[in-house]
Amino acid sequence: MLRSRKLFVTLLSAIISAALVYGLYLLQFERIQAEEQIEVVIPGQFIEAGQMIKEEQLQMLSIPISLATAEMVFNKADVIGQEAIVPLGSEEPVLQWKLNRYALHPNEHEATFQIPKDYIKSVSNGIRAGDAVWIYSSGAEAAPTKIFEQDIIVASVKTGSNLEVAAPDEEGKNALVRGNAEQMYASRRIANGMIEYINVNLTEEQWLYIDNLCRTGDVKLVIAYHSLPQLVKGQINDE
Repeated sequence: MLRSRKLFVTLLSAIISAALVYGLYLLQFERIQAEEQIEVVIPGQFIEAGQMIKEEQLQMLSIPISLATAEMVFNKADVIGQEAIVPLGSEEPVLQWKLNRYALHPNEHEATFQIPKDYIKSVSNGIRAGDAVWIYSSGAEAAPTKIFEQDIIVASVKTGSNLEVAAPDEEGKNALVRGNAEQMYASRRIANGMIEYINVNLTEEQWLYIDNLCRTGDVKLVIAYHSLPQLVKGQINDE
């Protein structure tokens, strides 16, 4: 009889403990559900490393503010056009460190090509690595034409001694890394070195088109500065 009573008390205690734990779980769950939400950017599908991210690949997901971190991205515009450094899992919050902000490396459809000097008629001296440029054709018997509608990203610009064209002061060299648009503008004005070689990221089709167009020497390229690197453009837009 005593053993049965002890067994009953033990079983009752276990039931009460389980009920308390479940009740605390429900209270915590309701608190999380009621907590203020914030939207973060997530991929709607798996994105491979090296792929340039498009708007249609992205979605927004609401999560409790307490779960959000500074590394998460909260605006699609901050992700579109950037390169995935590592694979991005479907419906996982996009983290800033997983994105290539400078896009100096070619994407999965591109390679970095050096434009031969014989193919070039003129290059804007304001061009720096990471800039977007427009490329035009120019020939004695052909009307000047913009040969690619999309921006072309510059991988590097070199002097005749194979040195990167940059501002002479350390502050100017680091302006892009810090996203300092004003310092970058100032450094361009005092930059030293004439551009002798320019490397750009092109698809195979784009490079073959340029090579076929310019190989005879009748047509040459005019490479014009178009816009700041994406990181600095984003900063200006935010301001």
